[in-house]
Amino acid sequence: MKRKSQTQLFDKTLVVEAIKQSFVKLNPRIMFRNPVMFTVEVGTAYMLAVCIWILTGEKSQGSFAYNLSVFFILFLTLLFANFAEALAEARGKAQADSLRKTREDTPAKLIQPMGDLYVNEIKIISSSQLKKGDVFLCEAGEIIPMDGEIVEGIATIDESAITGESAPVIREAGGDKSSVTGGTKVLSDKIKVKVTTEPGESFLDKMIALVEGASRQKTPNEIALTILLAGFTLIFIIICITLSPFSDFAKAEIPISSYIALFVCLIPTTIGGLLSAIGIAGMDRALRANVIAKSGKAVETAGDIDTRLLDKTGTITIGNRKATHFYPSTGIAEADLIQACALSSLGDETPEGKSILELSGKEITSRLSSFVKGAVLIKFTAETRTSGVNLQDGMQIRKGAYDAIRKISDKSGNVFPANTENQVKEISSNGGTPLVVAQDGKVIGVIELQDIIKPGIQERFQRLRKMGVKTVMVTGDNPLTAKYIAEKAGVDDFIAEAKPEDKMTYIRDEQHKGKLVAMMGDGTNDAPALAQADVGVAMNSGTQAAKEAGNMVDLDNDPTKLIEIVEIGKQLLMTRGTLTTFSIANDVAKYFAIVPALFITSIPALQALNVMHLHSPQTAILSAVIFNAIIIPLLIPLALKGVTYKPIGASALLRRNLLYYGLGGIIIPFIGIKLIDILVTLFS
Repeated sequence: MKRKSQTQLFDKTLVVEAIKQSFVKLNPRIMFRNPVMFTVEVGTAYMLAVCIWILTGEKSQGSFAYNLSVFFILFLTLLFANFAEALAEARGKAQADSLRKTREDTPAKLIQPMGDLYVNEIKIISSSQLKKGDVFLCEAGEIIPMDGEIVEGIATIDESAITGESAPVIREAGGDKSSVTGGTKVLSDKIKVKVTTEPGESFLDKMIALVEGASRQKTPNEIALTILLAGFTLIFIIICITLSPFSDFAKAEIPISSYIALFVCLIPTTIGGLLSAIGIAGMDRALRANVIAKSGKAVETAGDIDTRLLDKTGTITIGNRKATHFYPSTGIAEADLIQACALSSLGDETPEGKSILELSGKEITSRLSSFVKGAVLIKFTAETRTSGVNLQDGMQIRKGAYDAIRKISDKSGNVFPANTENQVKEISSNGGTPLVVAQDGKVIGVIELQDIIKPGIQERFQRLRKMGVKTVMVTGDNPLTAKYIAEKAGVDDFIAEAKPEDKMTYIRDEQHKGKLVAMMGDGTNDAPALAQADVGVAMNSGTQAAKEAGNMVDLDNDPTKLIEIVEIGKQLLMTRGTLTTFSIANDVAKYFAIVPALFITSIPALQALNVMHLHSPQTAILSAVIFNAIIIPLLIPLALKGVTYKPIGASALLRRNLLYYGLGGIIIPFIGIKLIDILVTLFS
């Protein structure tokens, strides 16, 4: 079961903590970070001074009860705004506590080095004593004490403490599934792990700090909106100041409380009070989807993604490609080809290489030991796209992509066999991947690898297309195979025979066109592209380099998770936009509630603007500030849960926001303020 929602929206424990923090956040040094609410705090402090002034005998500012009521309501407004932010933070800290429980100071079996080799001398130490570069042993039933890369062995790992998934996963040395996380548990076998982080800097430590918001910074969009709100606040300060000479001209005595109430009601306090909570809640929603966002900017940017790059293997296709057939060239015995294929795969640590050994059969592989003595194994690399072996007798065997082996063949002056050329085309046209094998530069056959496309993947890409996101498949396959898989899966574009620099080039080209690009990966060769992308999502099972390069980490290791990430990002942007629209529309309604009431006695012609027909200037002001205060806690659930996302176009989204939240932001205050005015009049 996934850890989707461990705490309710208004969990009792979280609410109590949020209430405490609401008072702590009244500290002016904290409030100053939010210009809108800071000015409300200044106005509240001024109202307290007015109340004290009235107690000393001042008569011109109205009754003490009325001014105290305004002060109390403004004070509640501050607390409600602080409560929204504190509740969002408390929910994040609850998630951090859940993660912290997985980080135990477990014993570690340190493998002591002896010369250049590790020998079986084990020293039991505390996990906090492990240093980067140390190698420890972890056996079945033991907790992995620190983040690292498996250097030897294979094991079944229980990652439920981190991911919430009950199903165990397999981790093994070599390839892109070698990374393990501290706090997870070995269920079977044993592994040797090399520590990749210093104490206190593990993946889990960083995630806890990020979730708690210790390093959270405002996103560019949030900063821009804060500046906009500060500008609105400045404008309304000027408006309220200019009302003083106008009131003198109209011979209307307006108490200080009215000016402050008018100012607080006109500035965008609703969005000002909820802005931080929206950003924090966005990161929290990502965490509940088992995605660790290293910054709010990453979540926000995900909502504006134009292009998504993803690997074919394990994303579009199920698992790894499997070797299914050996096709010898003309004049080559099948047994000789199979033996050459097996030898060339001894240094190939990829799943494909292992599947070739498996398909070769025990009879062939059991005879390989006689060839290995003195041989040099050539590992597969993304650069050469080949692997192989140099035998002691001088024979060189290479296996790899068609174009890479073709170059070797041409360089050796050999003719590429026609039947192998045709077989390569046939395998590719059927969606398979051909690996050509050469012995001493002469092509001797081809291996067929097959992929299975994941069910339902087309529907997922269709959802992304409706969001305006283009999907690009990245694969090392030849263009024919890549085209076949791309068409069958329904992706918009593909990059065939891709090298690490090809991903970087594509991302940069898209970015130069003004587009935002997302990249998902798990290997060290993906790290440059993950770092270059606007949103880089690394798999938790991937290498440390990949996790360090990305600005998000998917704990579920689900390559299709980006759909959910994009929806969370769009939901964050929509929530911020809709509440901003609602807040500004609110200001219009409150303006028509307060301003006509202030001057209706001295300027009877303003009665036409008193569309709400409020009872008196005093009840109008009280009704407006009460509504202004209570609307903030009423909108907290929307700020934390987010606006319901639907994959519609930008123009349709704008129309919906203006209709629902713009029009609603005007109508609701008219109704609310009128009802409050009736109640205030009844009880006054």
